[in-house]
Amino acid sequence: MKKRIRQWAALCAAVGIAGSAVMGCGSSASKSDAGRGQTSQEAGKADGAGNASGDGAHIGIIFTEAGLGGNSFNDLALEGVKKAAADYGITYDEVEPKSVSDEEIIQDEMAASGDYDLIICVGAEQVDALTNVASTYPEQRFALLDATSDLSNVASYSCKEQEGAFLAGALAALAKQEKIDDKLGDGKTIGFIGGVDNPLINRFAAGYKAGAEYVEPEMRVLVDYAGGFNDPTTAKTIANTFVEKGADVIFHAAGASGMGMFQAAEEKGFAAIGVNLNQNSIAPDYIMASMLKKLDSCAYHAIASIVEDTYTGENQMLGLSDGGVDVTVEGSNIKVSDDILARLDEMKQKIISGEIQVPSELN
Repeated sequence: MKKRIRQWAALCAAVGIAGSAVMGCGSSASKSDAGRGQTSQEAGKADGAGNASGDGAHIGIIFTEAGLGGNSFNDLALEGVKKAAADYGITYDEVEPKSVSDEEIIQDEMAASGDYDLIICVGAEQVDALTNVASTYPEQRFALLDATSDLSNVASYSCKEQEGAFLAGALAALAKQEKIDDKLGDGKTIGFIGGVDNPLINRFAAGYKAGAEYVEPEMRVLVDYAGGFNDPTTAKTIANTFVEKGADVIFHAAGASGMGMFQAAEEKGFAAIGVNLNQNSIAPDYIMASMLKKLDSCAYHAIASIVEDTYTGENQMLGLSDGGVDVTVEGSNIKVSDDILARLDEMKQKIISGEIQVPSELN
């Protein structure tokens, strides 16, 4: 086991983030720890977790610049780390970079410290930095969530977003056909708001569109992008524009920007579909369902591979058959009929068997 240097204050100072100005160098850090990540050894004791199973494994996780909050992407990855801490007794440090340019500095400092058995990097925005850093430290093991790498010391985990989004689109169309709620009208228009226009986000859009058209071939699916993952104002504006064009169900894959879409749903009275985590409780009268993208499982699996000594630097993509994606209506006050749920389950089985081929690109 590598020597525990644990000088997190020095690391935070190196990237220009310290003290109370740090939004996530550790949610439980005290002022005297000036930017140090959650020690989680103390947290583990408080939670009743020991270090015997984890053999003292120490993990670092670097989030995207969007940070924690919004009940979305980074939060999901952290949940997987917390579960691993509870199950294996591992300790961890977490950091929220102020900008994308900080990410390479943080990666390099973590790797150079020799303190981490695994460094988890969240999001495609870290790929370029990680390519440089992982090449410089070939003995350091990394995990990359929601993106891919060809380096032998980087284990990549991503999801088949299109499969989960297919179910979300099918649900939107079925809900409209059955008019399960008075928010849903007779029109054949629904919407999708992405964070940015890139291949990953377009897997959501492609699956959503395919699912809706599978149920209702004449369904029109409006697609637009907020331009970032932390811009709820723009997402809200897009949602309002969609409503003006007749959309009464809108699905987002826009991170914290999606909070603006939820606000628009409450104000304009349309049905929304959340993403990544179960977001239904945010506005249960307006959020009909959430597409689950289980990056918590990816983070957990990466840590388990360290504890159980099964780590390999390979690319893994998780879909419906692996439990990597799904759709849930739990926690919503919009009642989805048992018949609709049964039909969604049938489609799920057809996707798993290969009978339904879900596109990963917008046509």
